[in-house]
Amino acid sequence: MASTEPTSHPSRRKFLSNSSTALVGGALATSLAPPTVHAAGDDTLKIGLIGCGGRGNSAAGNAMRGDPNVKLTAMADAFEDRLGQARKVLSRSLREKYAVDDDHAFFGFDAYKRVMESDVDIVLLCTPPHFRPLQLRAAIEHGKHVFCEKPVAVDGPGVRSVLETVKQAKQKDLSIVSGLCWRYDYGVRETMKRIQDGAIGDITSVQENYLTGTLWHRGRKPQWSEMEFQLRNWLYFTWLSGDHIVEQHIHSLDKALWLMNDELPQNCFGLGGRQVRTDDKWGHVYDHFAVCYEWANGVKTYAFTRQIAGCHNDVDDYVLGTKGRAHLLGTRGRPRIENSDGTWKYKGPRPSMYDVEHKEMLAAIRAGKPINNGSYMSYSTLMAIMGREACYTGQTVTSEAMLNSQFDMSPERYEWGDVTLPRVAMPGQTKLDRSA
Repeated sequence: MASTEPTSHPSRRKFLSNSSTALVGGALATSLAPPTVHAAGDDTLKIGLIGCGGRGNSAAGNAMRGDPNVKLTAMADAFEDRLGQARKVLSRSLREKYAVDDDHAFFGFDAYKRVMESDVDIVLLCTPPHFRPLQLRAAIEHGKHVFCEKPVAVDGPGVRSVLETVKQAKQKDLSIVSGLCWRYDYGVRETMKRIQDGAIGDITSVQENYLTGTLWHRGRKPQWSEMEFQLRNWLYFTWLSGDHIVEQHIHSLDKALWLMNDELPQNCFGLGGRQVRTDDKWGHVYDHFAVCYEWANGVKTYAFTRQIAGCHNDVDDYVLGTKGRAHLLGTRGRPRIENSDGTWKYKGPRPSMYDVEHKEMLAAIRAGKPINNGSYMSYSTLMAIMGREACYTGQTVTSEAMLNSQFDMSPERYEWGDVTLPRVAMPGQTKLDRSA
């Protein structure tokens, strides 16, 4: 169990307010240079894992399968117990590729810094989304390549910070590979290519469904502070997860963005609420959202997401065009493309998209040709945040207003103890630029 004694840490709010000044003031010139010794492909690439939950452990496995000569050499998590559990699991599953000694296993709010200071070449960022802007900035400043889980922020200031870091990574020839995994699925790539080559004509509308059941909850223990309770149950607190439209539905929204050539919609409006998850243990997130996004060319995306047990489930993307229609995932036996020439189903290879994203990242690092997914992962995150805020406020929200929003969801300080209990957002009452 991690210590619950209060400790002092700088706030993310202060970090974000200073980040632009630091960037302009010469951080690019003084930060560490990226590693270049692995271009020939005959040295071991060392990987550090930050965030040791289920997704983090899985990402470590994906990375180890991505290249024959990689090792996990450092790990970090906010909680000592979760770090210990992950070490046991990964030492068994990764076998000889597990090389994390006690001096490279860190816990606490600042544990990620110790990984950045180590000799790893690549970091896997798998902590709750709130921490992504700060940790991504630290990784790039320390010259590390990054696998960055989705989403990349929970508010406008966070997205702006990530966009600055993305520019820094490009200037330093560092890879940033996004956890928006459908971009690395062979079937979706081929379907998307056919659509963009005109298989269904001009796109007229898109429907995005992410209708699923409930997810995990870790309960509450008497010895936990409010901060610890929220961190251990981070899905249910918007400042940590962004709510499930941001944390989960972003996969669908990213495909809509992809269909629109990675251009942001102009605006959106929507409705949502919490009909079933009304108990305090569910924090203050919603359990359903419905959002209409509109692009400058008039195309609209109708996005629906729900996390309620016992309901109809469907996860797929429905694309209507002037000459046909498409289902990007082809679930329930649907053809992926339907037009006047007939139907088409993907019959090619189906490697794990979770493995592919790491294989392509590691190959790019070996070749000295970095991948940078930073722009679209930032825009997809912003699109999801727009939808959330449209539903929370009951207002039409523009992408410009959301990107320029000053509303920072961060706590004043990172420390074990009390933290504000957010109110459930009420449409018509909750404001877009409300104070934290």
